[in-house]
Amino acid sequence: MTTPWSRRGFLTVCSGTAVALGLGTRALAATDEFATLRARWRTLTLGEGFDPTADPFKSRLADLGTTASQYRATMAPATGSLWPDLVYADPDPDTDQESYGYSGNMNTSYTRLSTLAQAYSQPGTGLTGDPGLRAAIVAGLDHLHDDVYNAGQTRYGNWYNWQIGAPQALLDTCVLLYDALSAAQLADYLAAVDHFVPDSAVASYSGTSTGANRVDLCRVLALRGVLGASAAKVALARDALSAVYPYVTSGDGLYADGSFVQHTTVPYTGSYGSVMLGGLGLLFALLAGSTWAVTDPNRQIVFDSVEHAWAPFLYNGLVMDGVAGRAISRGLTAADPKQIQQDDHLRGHPILASIVLLGQGASTAESTRWRALVKGWMQRDYYSAPLADPVLSLPHLARLKAVQDDGSVTAVAEPTGHRLFPSMERATHRRPGWAASLSMADKRITYYETGNGENLRGWHTGSGMLYWWGDTFANGQYSDAFWPTVDPYRLPGTTASRKALADAAGGDWGASKPDVNWVGGATDGQRAAVGQYLKGLQSTLVAKKSWFFLDDTVVCLGAGIGCTDGTAVETTVENRNLGPTGGAPFTVDGTVEPASYPWSATLTGAKWAHIGGHGGYVFPGGAAVRALREAREGSWSTINKGGSTTVLNRKYLTMYVDHGTDPVNASYAYLLLPGATAAGTRARAADPNWLTVLANTDSQQGVLVRSLGFTGVNFWFGGTVGTLTASDPCCVMISESDDGTAVIAVSDPMRMRTSLTLTWRRAVTAVTSAPGTLASAATGAALTLSFGDLTGMAGASQRVTVRLG
Repeated sequence: MTTPWSRRGFLTVCSGTAVALGLGTRALAATDEFATLRARWRTLTLGEGFDPTADPFKSRLADLGTTASQYRATMAPATGSLWPDLVYADPDPDTDQESYGYSGNMNTSYTRLSTLAQAYSQPGTGLTGDPGLRAAIVAGLDHLHDDVYNAGQTRYGNWYNWQIGAPQALLDTCVLLYDALSAAQLADYLAAVDHFVPDSAVASYSGTSTGANRVDLCRVLALRGVLGASAAKVALARDALSAVYPYVTSGDGLYADGSFVQHTTVPYTGSYGSVMLGGLGLLFALLAGSTWAVTDPNRQIVFDSVEHAWAPFLYNGLVMDGVAGRAISRGLTAADPKQIQQDDHLRGHPILASIVLLGQGASTAESTRWRALVKGWMQRDYYSAPLADPVLSLPHLARLKAVQDDGSVTAVAEPTGHRLFPSMERATHRRPGWAASLSMADKRITYYETGNGENLRGWHTGSGMLYWWGDTFANGQYSDAFWPTVDPYRLPGTTASRKALADAAGGDWGASKPDVNWVGGATDGQRAAVGQYLKGLQSTLVAKKSWFFLDDTVVCLGAGIGCTDGTAVETTVENRNLGPTGGAPFTVDGTVEPASYPWSATLTGAKWAHIGGHGGYVFPGGAAVRALREAREGSWSTINKGGSTTVLNRKYLTMYVDHGTDPVNASYAYLLLPGATAAGTRARAADPNWLTVLANTDSQQGVLVRSLGFTGVNFWFGGTVGTLTASDPCCVMISESDDGTAVIAVSDPMRMRTSLTLTWRRAVTAVTSAPGTLASAATGAALTLSFGDLTGMAGASQRVTVRLG
């Protein structure tokens, strides 16, 4: 074949192609608006305002140079590859897993060229302005164009690599090497982009052109327009973004309750949502003040979502795994054993930087507030300091460093309160000293997502998994090789059958969803009652699960647990990752249990337990709990086909309730006290009056905590529990205050109630505020609330404030 070093001679006379692509006036580009936008994109992708001679930038730039030198040294253009380890020639091109790998290698080849271009363009890499490197990059671009990514090629494998991954890396490289490219070369590259990403890619908001993917496609179109001096392309990119802003009521996008969904059924705030946030920040900044500035008033929805959708899932710099989809399985890879393991902190840091970037296009007040939030998250991330993040891009690093060094910014403390996200069946609970997150599934939200050979054993992550972190402890709980080493049948908070499931059981891309309606809850913004009607994945398991999120406690109830799988059913109270050493003391009813591995015991009649450095657990009335310490081995390759085969070892302390084989109407009850001391846990267990379990049956589950003035009931069916009577299935929580008022939060998790009547046998003198869904209210010795149609409320809490008698 003709090598990329020798081709092109005939193209120099093909000026017609260049003109057709909007390149005919390229000689004047230095003075036009497109030159300004190219320069701005260069700054956005390289970063600004940092000292390349001082760390953390000095060492990062040196590392970039080292990596680039290795890539340059191993580049060996050949038919079907640019690097020997990245063969992209597919002998049987289609869309199977093998073809995904080949198309991924093509994508990665462009990514490596982008890395080389950054090393060439950045100061302090040892390769800055190196003419030999520049020639190698251009040769690599020519080779990939001639061999695989051109206007005559039919795509194979993963569409993403052709429409987003490769063209983004290609266009970024073209911006950085603009002056080294001839008009003919640039015309060819842009023709390839036009072939794989035509205008029709954003013609409708559907398929793979929604949410984060739509933003990525718009980034490709915008850069193609900037490089090709095409005003129409840039305008198309800007206008196509408008479909992303409005709240959606189904499928992909942002919801009014703060949910973010991608792939139709997957909660994705921390992965695809991160991509969308970062992409919008870049495009808003790129186009600001230009002819194509983003002025759609609906972009305010994105600004509002910083605190409405993203902030609730950020804690001490990490983004919670319950909204990261299959990204939780991306750790060390087989292709690059030196790669840094991905985790919740490393996924969180880019979101922090993207929030700072987005602030450039927001109001001064919003930007100031966000920078204060970011500074707080950065300061509190003791586990994984953002400025030491080895994979955070240099521009993002510069943005975070600027916030840290800005003396006018005062860090904001972690907010407290409860947030329900019924459109993606997630909840977050934040208290002084700790935070928790809950993941559920229903007929709209998948059990879990697998795909591309990733997250092969995430089967039970939607079965009521309860995550929690402390303010100054346990921030590495899910970061430190948790996913490849944890028992996937014993995820904390879940109820699951031990029936063996195949890798990727249920199908790719969130295909499997439980046929249940009653999943959701009610909150007053500080406390909450939440419930999940659980049906197991490829299992006969059914259960009713409830959580009551309070000031220092999460009360967990389960009832109606049944199964005919012929296997044991377990509810996992806790499964703490104690790291490689696993030395945390474990105390049960005042007795310190053995710290040896392995160890197991049945704790008969246990009243309370405590894990040193973590928290406490109370079992009302006593319970039979199985406990074990075990050293578990696993590799990332067991949960991700592209993962490293290196065997990792972590030690776990697990507590679970064994419901036996094929249980009938089994139940459980326990309290989680994050951060509690052993003495505090003992005291809570010794106070029989603190908690009253009002009901724990297949029909209703409810609790009363008199000292907090809290009542919470999940009515799986209408009926009476304590002082509450509901005409139909619903969720109710009440918080009474010392000032003689109370807030009653009611929801219709099933989204099926055209009317609902709730009676509270408590003296009430007046209703002081109510939602529009409240049709009537009767006060006096008891309160009767009659709601109208709740089907359009999307499971949201309807809050009524009353004055007590």
